[in-house]
Amino acid sequence: MNMHILVLLFSVCVASFAQILLKKSAAKTYDSPIREYLNFYVIGGYGMMFLSMFLTVFSYRGLDFSNIPVIESLGYVIVMLLSYLFFKEKITKRKLLGMAIILGGIFVYYR
Repeated sequence: MNMHILVLLFSVCVASFAQILLKKSAAKTYDSPIREYLNFYVIGGYGMMFLSMFLTVFSYRGLDFSNIPVIESLGYVIVMLLSYLFFKEKITKRKLLGMAIILGGIFVYYR
């Protein structure tokens, strides 16, 4: 497997975890507006997004641009699974259908 594909997959995972951190921060209440934006979750989340951006740009060097949106769409699946693990969000039939369509599209594209 191409190293650039692995870097892009890692970048998608990093961005997914960053979204979870930012959602965790949004669920809390803070005593001041400054603490709302300057806390571990927000700084860590945006730092991870920044890292993900650099990893994604690096991976663009070795990939065809037609492959990138397909790999990036895995972020939807990862975020759904992480939301289930960290926030106990229910995975409904509608969500499963959406994920099946995304994964089916990836499967069809790579066959």
